[in-house]
Amino acid sequence: DVQLVESGGGLVQPGGSLTLSCAVSGFTITGYEMSWHRQAPGKERERVGYISSTSRFVGYSDSVKGRFTISRDNAKNMVYLQMNSLKPEDTAVYYCKSPAYWGQGTQVTVSS
Repeated sequence: DVQLVESGGGLVQPGGSLTLSCAVSGFTITGYEMSWHRQAPGKERERVGYISSTSRFVGYSDSVKGRFTISRDNAKNMVYLQMNSLKPEDTAVYYCKSPAYWGQGTQVTVSS
């Protein structure tokens, strides 16, 4: 079975940092673009950013550019989202995505 399992979410104060991990099983991520998305309460799901199969191309939404960093380790079948300078508006469920599959999400709450 294919699984994308996010971890690393939690409660953090404004200005803090978190690193989310996405462990993929059931297929190899090599050759596939991967992306992170988030959905805040009452809002539509939005793409936070993406990373190309070789990590050569990485892109971010304007709302997180300069604060978030996406990386991947194809050998470990893992994708990461480093989040710095977190703001309350970053509060959301964060999802890892391959072209065909979604993870179950991990909650990130930014609050003092």
